[in-house]
Amino acid sequence: MALEAAGWSVAPTNVLVLARIDHEEPYWAADAAKHLIAEGIQVDTTPRLSEAMDKGWTWTNYPMPWCTPSEIRELSNAAQKIHDDIRHGQLYIHAHAQDRQTTVAVGTYLGPNGKSVHLRSEDHLRQVTVTYDSPARALLAFEEGHGETMRPGPAPLTDTERAAIEALSVFNVTTARPEPAPPEPETVPVYLADGGDHDALLDGFLDAHGEFAKWRTWSGATTHAVHESQTLRIELIHETEALETAWTIAAYETPVSDRMWVLTATSATPAPVLQELLDHLANGEGWDTAIGSPVDEKKVTAATQPLSDAGWKHTVDGRWIRWTSPAGFAGVRFDAFTAQHPSQNLATWTIWAGPDPDRPTWTITASPHTPSSLLSDLSETLAHETGLRRPQSADTGPRTSLIASPPAMPAVAAGPASSRSR
Repeated sequence: MALEAAGWSVAPTNVLVLARIDHEEPYWAADAAKHLIAEGIQVDTTPRLSEAMDKGWTWTNYPMPWCTPSEIRELSNAAQKIHDDIRHGQLYIHAHAQDRQTTVAVGTYLGPNGKSVHLRSEDHLRQVTVTYDSPARALLAFEEGHGETMRPGPAPLTDTERAAIEALSVFNVTTARPEPAPPEPETVPVYLADGGDHDALLDGFLDAHGEFAKWRTWSGATTHAVHESQTLRIELIHETEALETAWTIAAYETPVSDRMWVLTATSATPAPVLQELLDHLANGEGWDTAIGSPVDEKKVTAATQPLSDAGWKHTVDGRWIRWTSPAGFAGVRFDAFTAQHPSQNLATWTIWAGPDPDRPTWTITASPHTPSSLLSDLSETLAHETGLRRPQSADTGPRTSLIASPPAMPAVAAGPASSRSR
């Protein structure tokens, strides 16, 4: 218990491991031995460790040369505590960024009255630079200072952090304790939620709505749900990569006409967002649209009013009109150029989560005549709903980045669509 309190980690039976990011294991091992002996516990030290304890650790090219060895050790120990808090899930990292050649981050200590902090640097040099009373204030301040390089989640593990974690798994035999339970999912804004089980989502939709018929391709790789009118079709491609198109929803004027509008969603799209989309389709309203008229300001406003009401940032950049969440991790983009080509089912609307629409973690795209009511429902969900995300454990190895190369923007070619009035 004394060793665990001093930062040692339990490995197999009768084995505890001390692995630090400041390379001060001999010093802290000697400190632990001193305390154990003071409590009447017999301690035997191997000759090799004793030699390392006597020799000590000398920092070369330390960036703060005015610090004494004891001051360096104190700063390093504070950085070690930050590392341990992150590794054990006590300090949740919202985002990271690059400030010149230095990594910076913003996080929140979990638990009652947990403070939010800005962190600077890595490994034994990491330190808290600013403390905030709320995550919102910390995130907004972080975005103001590092918005151009800001990325969601923690930075990738450094080589030193990875080596320390790997050292804990050297004694990879039957452990003295059972595996810890998976971390409980946390409540997050809906656009940051886990993708969930899309197959189960579609199966539940089909079970609840008998007006949709289900059929699968001969290979079983794709499931189709077709409305009894034959004018609304849902396609789900199973087992796709996170940024590949998994869902395609299309509406037709007649069973044999061209598409009036089409919407796609990638495989990592959060389940609550897709649920809202399916619920809207199940209501049987807004499938058809007046495709003979242009996509004007009134329709754009109707589609995005919930975002404006929720305080999302509204910007115009050439052909692009954007609405971005307060922390910058999600948004809606309208392409005014493709909107002027209503005869083609081009991706005019893009809903995304990630650092920006060109580096998303998931996307939904929609063609010019996608009904405003449907887009408005999705906007309402993005602005106000929450979902669940299971935190990653830093003990399992390098973190998976949320950032990935974006897929090619889907564009579905179609012949001239027939005009239809509601």
